[in-house]
Amino acid sequence: MRLADMVQEVFAADGVLARADAQFQPREGQTAMAAAVACTMEQGGVLVVEAGTGVGKTYSYLVPALLSGERVLLSTATKALQDQLYARDLPRLARTLGLPVRMALLKGRASYLCLHRLERARHDALAGERGVARVLGKVEAWAQSTATGDLSELTGLDDRSPAIPLVTSTRENCLGSQCPQFRECHVNRARREALAADMVVINHHLFFADLAVRESGMAELLPTVRVVVFDEAHRINETGVQFMGLQLGTGQLQDLARDLLAAGLQHARGLADWLGLARALEHAAQDLRLAVGDAPGGARLRWLNDVPEGVDSAAWRASLAGVGHACTQALEALDTVSEMAPDFVRLYERCKELLARWVRFSQPGGSTQGVRWVDVGLQVRLVESPLDIAETMRSRLLPAPAATAAEDDGWPLHPQPEAPDSARRAWIFTSATLGDDDGLTWFTHRAGLQDAQILRVASPFDYANQAAIYIPPDLPSPADPAHSVALARWVARAAVQLGGRTLVLTTTLKALRTVGEALRSAIGGTGGQGGPGGPGGLEVLVQGEWPKRRLMERFREGSTEGQPGCVLVASASFWEGFDVPGEALQMVVIDKLPFPPPGDPVMEARGQRIEAAGGSAFRSVALPEAAVALKQGAGRLIRHETDRGILVVGDKRLVSMGYGKRLLAALPPMRRLQSDQEFEEAVQALTRTSTMDRPCP
Repeated sequence: MRLADMVQEVFAADGVLARADAQFQPREGQTAMAAAVACTMEQGGVLVVEAGTGVGKTYSYLVPALLSGERVLLSTATKALQDQLYARDLPRLARTLGLPVRMALLKGRASYLCLHRLERARHDALAGERGVARVLGKVEAWAQSTATGDLSELTGLDDRSPAIPLVTSTRENCLGSQCPQFRECHVNRARREALAADMVVINHHLFFADLAVRESGMAELLPTVRVVVFDEAHRINETGVQFMGLQLGTGQLQDLARDLLAAGLQHARGLADWLGLARALEHAAQDLRLAVGDAPGGARLRWLNDVPEGVDSAAWRASLAGVGHACTQALEALDTVSEMAPDFVRLYERCKELLARWVRFSQPGGSTQGVRWVDVGLQVRLVESPLDIAETMRSRLLPAPAATAAEDDGWPLHPQPEAPDSARRAWIFTSATLGDDDGLTWFTHRAGLQDAQILRVASPFDYANQAAIYIPPDLPSPADPAHSVALARWVARAAVQLGGRTLVLTTTLKALRTVGEALRSAIGGTGGQGGPGGPGGLEVLVQGEWPKRRLMERFREGSTEGQPGCVLVASASFWEGFDVPGEALQMVVIDKLPFPPPGDPVMEARGQRIEAAGGSAFRSVALPEAAVALKQGAGRLIRHETDRGILVVGDKRLVSMGYGKRLLAALPPMRRLQSDQEFEEAVQALTRTSTMDRPCP
């Protein structure tokens, strides 16, 4: 029986899924997607599927993947989605289908405990800090019992903790087969399990990190497979661009300084001025940060000529010279002791690589096919990257070469089976948001997939009855400095009526802070500290004040267990992948149309390429970016057939500008509220006890 026919039977009204779950209902879109995936897996080729919220796309690719009997690589956008696939979806479905399947979960090095670095962690200067010492104690106790070394097992561990780099390895500092803990290494074990598995779950960062580094002979382990599935595929271009380019950052210099000092004092005390060398690297990193001046966090500085825009020329050149001098001194010292310990060999290689990057960034200009800029945040990063991953996909992925034996970071890999014929390799790319046109060109052009088969599957939700959209007519223009405060006051009134249940998505960090403060002022909330709400009985949560996981958990709790209702103000990562089904979320507010920030060097370079070819940068770059982001933000509202809610967009351009029609068309087909009165009626309908039984007015 053909795989597509087998899949159709599984999703039928009397199929195995229906027999296993009384709540299962066949969905035409889900079955159509599963059949298309099955055909691609059988015949090979490339399939791109945009599956609207509620389609059930995970089962649409997992069912044919499991039934195919093929070795399958599943890549997701985040480690959280990895864990969900590996721990819940895959085993549950395999049991339902009655299939014995060997599964493996493979993450990047930073997700696993490094036993060698754990032994050294107590000697680090940071270990003396109370908070770091407490975390190290918790890790040491857990290390005695863990079988996987996956840090996600440690409940309550803040992924921002400075203790994490002390107990995890990177590609640069891993000792590979020279490590005294090689046999017990958790990364080694995870790779061996992946080699033996039928289904291997990874994430996009790991996939592209492997692809980028393989050219230098130090590849992450990725099993040779015939079927590759990318879920949340809308993230692969930006993820891939990060790894296809070149970076030199203050964080790399600081990490080198810390590891150099620790290894020098442990293995070669007195043979070099390790403290002086480490301080020189740290000072070079500090000078590089100071050279960018008052550039705000999150800024991307154009770098078209010798010096980035807005940066003092003399200070920049001096700071770059300092980086080169500090790395050269460290390299000379390491050369004299490199044979004394494996740590020194790795440090020498790291230092040599940083010097090579320094030489590259010391030269004017960048790649004719890419863009160069300076990324300003907690660290400063010098970046040079391609504009997209199209050429990489066309030349190095889709025509997959035969696999050969390799050695990665000193990890000898078993000889790999010959890679399948590239004509039969199956590539599946899927997401809820891949573009705003029938060809999904926003995604396919950047990913080099113009020749792929395209399938768009609409959401099964009844948006006309479940949701409404409102654009408040009296808010100031988004360009007006008063816009964020006015929006916050407007949201406060509606949120009080709803008893919280409101998510405010901002397009900038500045708006995040302004809206959060203004909401607290208007509502009188407690600032998200877990106490009673203000006069409005609400608690205002603001992204960045708590770890993301804790914010999400608190918001989902809502007003249950005697706690006040919540308003969450968030940006960036909360625009996607944040699911709150049920009544805990009934209003999503988007402050402004999410156009790319002006002056972004990557977007500008993409636009210039379009203009040079005779196209329109606004229509081909800015507008599709805004449409996709708006669609993602709006997708937070309705997550289940019984959800009801209102989407508010605080930007009148959505109805006053001609391009607004294209943006509205990209949104789910919600009912349009035309006046304040209709909005008030919709809010009142949501607050009635019969909310779940009636449509949103």
